[in-house]
Amino acid sequence: MSIDYVRSKPVRLRDVGKSEKWLQDLICQDLAILGLGDVSLLHREMTEPTGGRIDLILGDPEEDLRYEVEIMLGAVDESHIIRTIEYWDVERKRYPSYEHRAVIIAEEITNRFFNVIGLLNKAVPMIAIQLNAFVIEDKLSLSFVKVLDVTEETEEEPGEQADRKYWESRASKGSLQIMDKMIGLLPEDAGEVRIKYNRGHVAIGTSGTNFCWFHPRKGSYIHIHLAIGAEGRDETMRRLEDQGIECGPHRSAAIMKLIVTAKQYEAAENLIREALFTAEQQSRE
Repeated sequence: MSIDYVRSKPVRLRDVGKSEKWLQDLICQDLAILGLGDVSLLHREMTEPTGGRIDLILGDPEEDLRYEVEIMLGAVDESHIIRTIEYWDVERKRYPSYEHRAVIIAEEITNRFFNVIGLLNKAVPMIAIQLNAFVIEDKLSLSFVKVLDVTEETEEEPGEQADRKYWESRASKGSLQIMDKMIGLLPEDAGEVRIKYNRGHVAIGTSGTNFCWFHPRKGSYIHIHLAIGAEGRDETMRRLEDQGIECGPHRSAAIMKLIVTAKQYEAAENLIREALFTAEQQSRE
């Protein structure tokens, strides 16, 4: 299929008569344009107890995630960065059972403020999205580009430590039972199983590096990252999907993501054991 080239002209929204309210309306009508996944609108222009109004609060129920979103036209400035962090801090304290992300959307994120946001990102899970507007044949087009995303924790970056009681208060009994059963599948000759509870995940290892990261949920299912290895990852995902287990690739070629319910675990226990054995063995090589 051949597609004809059409020249576009970059513009600023205020220069073409658009306001922040117009941009909010557009985003609320089509949340997918932000690239944050399958999110829903929880609140708009909600007044915070500390004063001010947060533009948008978005939620991802599958991931137990909430996004506190601040939108602005033009270049990002100090006040918007501080405001975004304040809103994020208020909401995470109000709803501690959720993970929270601070999101700032602006037409221009300068190098100076990008560096500031990048430093804060080490302590505050912040996402920066740059909005680009174009006129194409007298029509307005927008694109949203993540210029900063939340760093995904690995065994080298374990995050703040927690304990079993923390996860018992945060996740369901059913989700933790799946985790415990999977840990119980590990071979006895692998040595002592190392379980490290963090606030972001539960990391599993034996005598080598960590190879499995559990993300217990409030429902009777669990999210898992498993370092299966790049060579066999796709085939393992295919076999698990044949058992009805939802799988997907991690940004690391050696890791896969999967979501397992109690029923799926019982049906695919042998296949899950095989995948765990492979990951554990590779962690010691």
